Amino acid sequence: DSVTFEDVTVNFTSEEWALLDPSQKKLHRDVMEETFRNLAAIGKAQEVEHIEDDHKYSRKLLR
Repeated sequence: DSVTFEDVTVNFTSEEWALLDPSQKKLHRDVMEETFRNLAAIGKAQEVEHIEDDHKYSRKLLR
């Protein structure tokens, strides 16, 4: 079986996100962006586009 984005991502509730300090939030964003790039590099561009849209929406909610 192949690994999916859901297998490697961490989703935070708004309450959990509020407990993170700025460096932890930045690390999470950096890791998610690297994961997007890795998925694109192995030919999962459509999945990446869908995930990026979801991630942008989540980031707006969690700021």
